[in-house]
Amino acid sequence: MINIALPKGRLGEKVYRMFEKAGYGCPEILENSRKLIFESETFGIRYFWVKPSDVAIYVERGAADIGVAGKDIICEYKPDVYELLDLKTGKCRMVVAALKGYEYNDDRTLRVATKFSSIAREYYDSIGKDIDIIHLNGSIELAPILGLSDVIVDIVETGTTLKENNLEVLETIMPISARLIANKAGFKFKSESIKSLVSSLSAQIGDMS
Repeated sequence: MINIALPKGRLGEKVYRMFEKAGYGCPEILENSRKLIFESETFGIRYFWVKPSDVAIYVERGAADIGVAGKDIICEYKPDVYELLDLKTGKCRMVVAALKGYEYNDDRTLRVATKFSSIAREYYDSIGKDIDIIHLNGSIELAPILGLSDVIVDIVETGTTLKENNLEVLETIMPISARLIANKAGFKFKSESIKSLVSSLSAQIGDMS
């Protein structure tokens, strides 16, 4: 039995459809219920829904053999897992944004609001800039509007929220997409089954491109 952690929400449902098309369906998972675990003895798989930011923890700790996590989560928390495949979905960007017309002031430390503190620090370390991290958990766009920060580091999909709040992208840090990750021990003991699943997903991704 392969244990698969899927992120709750639209991305998880979209990714499940990819597994289904790859031959690993479990129709019960799409029924309107409060169940969190769904098994298919036919295909030897067990799916379960978890909070997107927790997928990597379930996989790293071995509660799941494989899972689907955003590249942002992988880069922020650096879980000790194998990254097997870019699923080419859930695409967005990690960016630096600020109020329109903002210009950097090198005379003082840059104030950066974000929930991705590690990514922000690594990025600014790479360009030799001192920053003051202001860690927030939501409504990051408010920070520069209310003068709490100079810039924000956040995920942008369409940019609509930025535009509606008079913000603009200054730099793109990295592209983001959903990745298939694996527990290292689980991969070792279930390598043939997992490799077969990865091969089926890869073929499907190839058909999409």
